[in-house]
Amino acid sequence: MITRINKYRIKARLRKGKIDIKKNVKNFFDWIKGAELIELKECDTSKDPVRPELDNDFRTSYGRKIYGVKYKDEIHAVMCFAFTNKIPKTVKELDLLSQDAFLQSAHRDQKVGKIAIAYTVWSTKKGGGKLIVKEVFKIIKKSNHLNRLVTLSPLTDMARKFHLRNGAIEVQVNESTQNFEYKIMK
Repeated sequence: MITRINKYRIKARLRKGKIDIKKNVKNFFDWIKGAELIELKECDTSKDPVRPELDNDFRTSYGRKIYGVKYKDEIHAVMCFAFTNKIPKTVKELDLLSQDAFLQSAHRDQKVGKIAIAYTVWSTKKGGGKLIVKEVFKIIKKSNHLNRLVTLSPLTDMARKFHLRNGAIEVQVNESTQNFEYKIMK
């Protein structure tokens, strides 16, 4: 039987829980609203859970780029891209295709590749992965030469769920990777 005092304690705990939830939701949205997407010259590759073996030279050569979500002078999410004209099935193929697109652009219009291949993404803060996908998507939509955003994702259920949940469609499943595409409507 619940006594009157216990009843008030339970109500007090519920009210405190509601306040904590409201505070957490407010803090979450504050960080999302205050975050900005920036291009990075390098990143801490040891924090990359997808492809830590790829050094910063790889990530920034041949027209490749690193983007980060910055909030209060800290990077909370990172996404690395290579620009190609075909969809790669492996990291080695990604390397060769991005070099080829880079060399082709040097002889043409300086616009490297038509496809942005996101080959790694990670976040240290809840909501960071989804936010960086959304912000990079905006940049690609505004681009004159990019017409596709495709991933070179590891062959994991977590990667699959992440991309499908964020609006991508599965393009192909390879021997050790999988590709998802985010539709770009210009």
